Amino acid sequence: MTNRLALTLPLICLLAVPVHAQQSIDPAWLTSDAAAKTARFQLIAGLTGLNGALNFNGFRDGELTLVIPVGWKAEITFKNHDGMLPHSAEVITPQTPLPAQPPSPAIPRAFTLNLSAGLPPGGTDVMRFTAQPPGDYLIFCGVPGHGAAGMWIRLRVSASAKAPALLQAPGVDSHKPTTKQNHLPEEILQ
Repeated sequence: MTNRLALTLPLICLLAVPVHAQQSIDPAWLTSDAAAKTARFQLIAGLTGLNGALNFNGFRDGELTLVIPVGWKAEITFKNHDGMLPHSAEVITPQTPLPAQPPSPAIPRAFTLNLSAGLPPGGTDVMRFTAQPPGDYLIFCGVPGHGAAGMWIRLRVSASAKAPALLQAPGVDSHKPTTKQNHLPEEILQ
């Protein structure tokens, strides 16, 4: 009986460990210059092994939202951290079902090089665009199949936000790319 308990207890402990620990937001990912009205965001493809590395900054399926005030300049520095697969990024309109191929960008110049082929492991690019018009968008991997497999986060170009922000959306049915407006935290509205 003691041997059976000794073998069972480690197995129970292994099963109790969550397979996916909740990713947290790193404040270093987002910086801003209010005087220049510029938001700088580090977009990291395949940061973690979550979803077979089909994630941005360790988030998938819209679990992270980048908020940029309307009219601000956006500088999104893209890096492919995935050691095996190519990745890219573009800003698209929310759509259901998610496209299997990269659609046209929703905002001019809001896409990386080699959208369909992707940038190789270690590859970098910078997207520079003006955050307009206001609305909800997706930052979507354009490599065929990646975005549809969950490699996307949200971008909100906000008419009410006074500063850029990163918001985590736990407990939300984030697997659907909705255009529904969620309320912004009070601190970014001031």
